Parts: sequence; structure tokens; C-alpha cells
Amino acid sequence: MEPTHRSKLTKRFSTSLRGKRIVCLDIADDYQFMDPELIGLLWERVPRFVATLSAEKPE
Repeated sequence: MEPTHRSKLTKRFSTSLRGKRIVCLDIADDYQFMDPELIGLLWERVPRFVATLSAEKPE
């Protein structure tokens, strides 16, 4: 999600999102589904926000 996506979500669903956290990973919307580079970026950024994930990629 890019900052513009977060802004659009907040404007459109403000009532539903009240009190909820939206995390923006600052990953451009330029990747195809399951692009290896995208997967790498997700593994770099998501574990900071999801306590149950390990920072190590699964083998």
C-alpha cells in the first residue's frame, strides 16, 4: 500500500476504520502477483507490524 491508498481508505471508510490502525508499507503498486521482488519487500517490512511473524523467510 502506498500513502495515497491509505488516504483513500481513510476518506471512504472513516467510520468503519475509527480506532483501527492502518499500516502503510510504502511499497509501490508496480508488481505482479507473487513477484519475487515484492515477496522480498514484504518479508522485510511486515514482520515489524505482525508480532507472530519471524523476520526470517520460510524455506
